[in-house]
Amino acid sequence: MPINQEGCYYHLFNRGNNKGEIFFDKNDYFYFLKQFNNYLGPYIDVFSYCLMPNHFHFFIRINDSQKFNKGIKNLFISYAKTINKKYDRVGSLFQGRYKLSEVKTHDHFIRIIPYIHQNPFIAGLAKSLDEYRFSSYKGYLLNKKTNIKREEVLEWFGGIENFIEAHKIIIDQQSD
Repeated sequence: MPINQEGCYYHLFNRGNNKGEIFFDKNDYFYFLKQFNNYLGPYIDVFSYCLMPNHFHFFIRINDSQKFNKGIKNLFISYAKTINKKYDRVGSLFQGRYKLSEVKTHDHFIRIIPYIHQNPFIAGLAKSLDEYRFSSYKGYLLNKKTNIKREEVLEWFGGIENFIEAHKIIIDQQSD
């Protein structure tokens, strides 16, 4: 089956070249999200995301594969050029091409979302999931306008209480 199928769900991720940082200050995170929305927003649905200092994760559905392919290429070129210029660096920012892993089942949907949100906690960058700024987790807790498909995801989990509970499982295991 070809990759980037319209209507299919994917875990999109990549990391810095040599496992190096791709976000150097908070403005880099904001800029990446802005560019992500500019280049890809019209062609995908976003269910969760997390930006870490040296990698990122998104759980998405592709709605227009041709425009997604062009948009993601332009996103990485644009972001890398900006970062290289801003920090007077040269060379590849990312470790090769982005990765897409198809997510096919409901069980996988409700496992991939907590996995993505728990990255900062597991890495020791946050004491709780809702304190990390560069993740979609807080977008589910607050009743503010968001680009994530909040209602669809909460339906998958059977409501906000089950969503929160599913996120506690790994955190509780880490505390043991």
